[in-house]
Amino acid sequence: MELNKVDNHKKQLIEALEKYRGIVSTACKSVGLSRTTYYDYVNGDPDFAKAVEEAQEDAIDFVEGKLFEKINGITMLGKGGSGDDDDEDPTYTLPPSDTAIIFYLKTKGKKRGYVEKMEVENSGSMSINISKEQVKEISKALDEKY
Repeated sequence: MELNKVDNHKKQLIEALEKYRGIVSTACKSVGLSRTTYYDYVNGDPDFAKAVEEAQEDAIDFVEGKLFEKINGITMLGKGGSGDDDDEDPTYTLPPSDTAIIFYLKTKGKKRGYVEKMEVENSGSMSINISKEQVKEISKALDEKY
């Protein structure tokens, strides 16, 4: 069965999203469609929206894999520079990245206390008792900041 024009565009967009790791503008440009058309498809076709979500999840999985490579460190084997068979294959090692480790812990380790600042969620009404001195200190700090 041959696809109609719109279905063909949707198929091309999904393939482009997979290729360009979920970057909408790049995918749209590669198939010659506008972002408006893309969003019309997303909002009007639940099957297309689901395929888009899957392509975006695949992109996140790919990037998470790269993050874990940075966390673990990378060892790569390469050929010797002169091309002689007697040359040993040098090993290039990239040590684990402190930045990648910290990023991971700050995003996935929040429950264990790996945060820079306290996050407070308010799910309803709440009352806090503070002294007049504390009110003055808070007011002074806000005045200095703003």
